[in-house]
Amino acid sequence: MYGSYYGYGMGFFDPTMILLLIGTVLSLAASSMVNSTFSKYSRVRSMSGMTGEEAARRLLNSQGIYDVAVRPVSGSLTDHYDPRTKTVNLSESVYRCASVASLGVAAHECGHAIQDNVGYAPLKLRAAFVPVANFGSRLSWPLILLGLILGGSNMLIQIGIWMFVAVVLFQIITLPVELNASRRAVALLDQLGILSGQEVGQTRSVLGAAALTYVAAAAASILQLLRLVILFGGRRERD
Repeated sequence: MYGSYYGYGMGFFDPTMILLLIGTVLSLAASSMVNSTFSKYSRVRSMSGMTGEEAARRLLNSQGIYDVAVRPVSGSLTDHYDPRTKTVNLSESVYRCASVASLGVAAHECGHAIQDNVGYAPLKLRAAFVPVANFGSRLSWPLILLGLILGGSNMLIQIGIWMFVAVVLFQIITLPVELNASRRAVALLDQLGILSGQEVGQTRSVLGAAALTYVAAAAASILQLLRLVILFGGRRERD
């Protein structure tokens, strides 16, 4: 059994590992960029002097949204919007800080709240896909490994690959949602005068770096899927 997998790169040398390496490098580079960019502009105080919390509340109110709460959460860059509880959750470094970076991140999460309020279709699609993606991420690899343990069961391996496809689709669906939220954020910060002049460009840099993390995550998932297809996609024909 094991010898048959040498042809799929499962022996002492697996050339498809280069795909994993590329994905890892992309993810690390994107993470490094967002951390360095946020750190840089977190030291630039906004001229408005508004904190992330204050900016978030003003942005939401400007769109007629009064049923979304703004709350602090622990951690660094753990900011997120939760449509289930209607809350914009901001990390401490964003919630209480009046930096250009903090206002940008707070506005981005408000962008998601606005998407939810107007019924933005890609956001609805992503929300519907969450349980499917979670199910796929938990079971895809166990099924693939179980298939190998049970004598190379083609059915289990193929099911595992299709479950991983769900994870990749979720990453792809996430991209337009995040990019749209950032565009809404920058436009509103400028329109409401919360940021002005070069601050708008600086905030765009922060959100642009954050967007790269989603692009890198999608790319890494696609490369991983490609690797699985190369290793196991054609087993039925070869068997």
